[in-house]
Amino acid sequence: MREYFLVCIVSGVLTFAFTPGIRWLAVRLGAASPVRARDVHSHPIPRLGGVAMLLGFLGSVVVASRLPHLSQIFETLEMRGVVIGAVIITFVGAVDDVRELDALTKLAGQVIAAGAMAFFGVQLLSLPLFGVTVLPAPVLVGLTVLIVLVTTNAVNFIDGLDGLAAGIVAIAALAFYLYAYQLSYTFDPPNVMSAATFITAATLGMCLGFLPHNFYPARLFMGDAGALLLGLLLAAATISMVGNIDPSAQVSRNAEVALYLPIVLPLAIMSIPLLDMTLAVVRRTRRGQRPWHPDTQHLQHRMLAIGHTHRRAVLLLYLWAAIVAFGVVSFAFVDGLWPVVTIAVATLLALVLTAHLPDWLRLRTRSERR
Repeated sequence: MREYFLVCIVSGVLTFAFTPGIRWLAVRLGAASPVRARDVHSHPIPRLGGVAMLLGFLGSVVVASRLPHLSQIFETLEMRGVVIGAVIITFVGAVDDVRELDALTKLAGQVIAAGAMAFFGVQLLSLPLFGVTVLPAPVLVGLTVLIVLVTTNAVNFIDGLDGLAAGIVAIAALAFYLYAYQLSYTFDPPNVMSAATFITAATLGMCLGFLPHNFYPARLFMGDAGALLLGLLLAAATISMVGNIDPSAQVSRNAEVALYLPIVLPLAIMSIPLLDMTLAVVRRTRRGQRPWHPDTQHLQHRMLAIGHTHRRAVLLLYLWAAIVAFGVVSFAFVDGLWPVVTIAVATLLALVLTAHLPDWLRLRTRSERR
């Protein structure tokens, strides 16, 4: 646990420290988000924050490779694949932040990054469905690439408000870390040092280090470089954990929960970005538009339309992400109906706040003026 804490701190401190320099570079390169009809900011803001996040991640990799226990995860080529994939996808995103790549070029870059990870061993070996489901190798590689594509684009879709993507990914990484750490105890022999746990700890640090620069009012956007990087790292953690899980391992005292949790958890942790992406694709397809055609009906835009301020919309979406992510993870730690009751109460509270908080605040302001 102490080594993971150190990794998180190193990743966060380096990301925080590198961000001002990357902002200066973004300004010099003209890498700034223009003010468009679908945007919520009123003036161009530099982007390229993902480069600072990559530097923070690479720094945590160097530190981890020198630690007495975590260094064992570098005995295979898996972490090399993650680093190469992270560098490739950040480079693609950074070029897009500066020069606006077309959708197919960005997609090709994501496939290359995913393929590089798969080549070095970051790929599904089996699926924990109905015991152990082993599919043909090309199918498993294809599923690996698909997971990377879905996750990277889901994070990219949700990156629409200051601090939103970084905060939601931080929540996802923390929930994922808690579960992966718990799962490590089921290994034979027990070993809490795993690639998935390291990746989530480093990702959590990156997000926390970047948020002070990115929370409203943002001084720097993560851009596609950051969104694609965060998506790839979450995908790498998912693939590393799910693809190598022992279905007989009792990660929960409830046998049925233990069976399905490895599949449900990654979906739950990424539920907000995945929901936003799914709704966007369905919405645009029905209109006869291309799925990647931008619009102003993302979840964050709907929160603003209800009447929430920029910060309040972000905080409420954090709340929704935390309810789903930690709610599902709680099934691995707590027996009985307590997780269900807690999730139900928290969901009801979130619904009330989302739907009625702007009206309550307006009424309060009017009464105070009287």
